[in-house]
Amino acid sequence: MRSLVAIAVLLLGGCAGPRLQMTAGEARALIATYLPAAVADKEGWAADIHTPMSVLQIPFTADNICAIVAVTEQESGFRVDPPIPNLSKVAWEEIERQREKLGIPKFALDAALGLQSSNGKTYRSRIDAAKTERELSDAFEDLIGRVPLGKHFLEDRNPVRTGGPMQVGVAFAREHSKAKKYPYPVAESIRDEVFTRRGGMYFGIAHLLDYAARYDRYLYRYADFNAGHYASRNAAFQNALAVASGKKVVLDGDLVRPGQGRDAAPGETEAAARSISTSLGLDAATIRRDLELGSQAEFEATTLYARVFALADERSAKPMPRAVVPAIELHSAKFTRRLTTQWFAERVVARHRTCLARGGRPA
Repeated sequence: MRSLVAIAVLLLGGCAGPRLQMTAGEARALIATYLPAAVADKEGWAADIHTPMSVLQIPFTADNICAIVAVTEQESGFRVDPPIPNLSKVAWEEIERQREKLGIPKFALDAALGLQSSNGKTYRSRIDAAKTERELSDAFEDLIGRVPLGKHFLEDRNPVRTGGPMQVGVAFAREHSKAKKYPYPVAESIRDEVFTRRGGMYFGIAHLLDYAARYDRYLYRYADFNAGHYASRNAAFQNALAVASGKKVVLDGDLVRPGQGRDAAPGETEAAARSISTSLGLDAATIRRDLELGSQAEFEATTLYARVFALADERSAKPMPRAVVPAIELHSAKFTRRLTTQWFAERVVARHRTCLARGGRPA
């Protein structure tokens, strides 16, 4: 693990030595030079980028700064709580799904949503009027806290799962804050912090850069930002596994089906690995154990990872890629056209190049 971290620092840091000697003021000024011209309050944005980079010990290189700027520009256009088209429609669809799943009578839910909320409006009217994810999240959190049915209906099911200027996941923010101390005072909750500029940037930067990955291109971090940590590495493993096994394997980066118990039938990736268990010299239990490390850096140190790539390299007569953008089609009522993780990652790469040129460095 220590070697992985060292490699990641080298990849992220580049020629970062002199940058680390800058004062806080110099670092904030440097960050500001890379922000788009149309961004208001550049000093404030620069400060809220500088703090997480400092706390998380991310080197102040042009590439790292532009990675953060590019993702923020792509996700929100540097708006703290961007408006989302058709947001109430998304909310009502999710509410209906949850109602049917839990078997709650429609009249009971309608009665709860018709109650007066803490701001004097009914919950139904607040959901209908919500234009941003924070407005919608606040309505649901109010409902959860004040109405008995709301607590039963929505506890841990708030349909607003991402937020802030980098559109980072609330679940990720909660887990990260358990592992590393959040550098700001928490007024209400970590969920609320995600919808602030400082919290949204802190957790977004952490999700983008605060993990060890042996990627040689930011393209793969952008894909991971969209699809989950190590999704690009895992898709490369699936690609190698397809070559080694001769089986079709979807390159989605999910090595084990989410929530799949060990007694359940194996998914496509696991089944392909089991089909060549003799060639790999591994039993089913070992294969499953190694695949379950797919969300961690340690997966690369497993016997399964090493032997699959060795077999694939031999059969292809050349080294297989160790990173591949996952083949994922994005589904959300917020989207008005077909989008993929590849599209997202390439869009952010283009913004990254523009950012470098804006700061005076050749793209």
